[in-house]
Amino acid sequence: MFDVPDDDLLIARARKGDMAAMEALYRSFETSVYNLGRRLLSSQEEAEDVLQETFLEVFKSLSRYRGDGHFGGWVRRIAVSKALMRIRARAGRPEEPLPHDNLLSSAQPYRPTGDGVLERTRLEAALAHLPEQARAVVWLHDVEGFTHDEIATLFKKSESYSKSQLSRAHARLRDLMNPVEESMPCTRTATNF
Repeated sequence: MFDVPDDDLLIARARKGDMAAMEALYRSFETSVYNLGRRLLSSQEEAEDVLQETFLEVFKSLSRYRGDGHFGGWVRRIAVSKALMRIRARAGRPEEPLPHDNLLSSAQPYRPTGDGVLERTRLEAALAHLPEQARAVVWLHDVEGFTHDEIATLFKKSESYSKSQLSRAHARLRDLMNPVEESMPCTRTATNF
């Protein structure tokens, strides 16, 4: 996702205020930063805000980029930080209900079909039904590869917070992807306790 090759000359030119170099860096990472913001946040507008805030921070902080790691990783950390600041700011406030999604409302339980597009669409719809913080933890841990310790630091919470959010989110995703049919008769026999 952030695998654009480092161009030390481009970064050096951007540090000196070269607008063409800054634009080239922006263009190299804008899609990745926007997509990350869109995955973590609930709206397109917020993802666009994160994109803007990320690059304001990147260009303001270019002098502090030491080149120890991949430039894309540095940009990614800034983008994650900007998105999580928004999530933390509204923690505790009730989330707006998400629109009803026909992909999840079918009575058929989820079974892999071999159709990767359909499976991905169903998973994305299920992710959209998670609370924002849980969705962010799932994305950061399962997709971006952050550790529980790193996620805890980003959320300013304990490591157990990250672990419990992930566990509950996975359980909720299983429920959303494999709905229990309410009309199924109980096949369990009574036992003596």
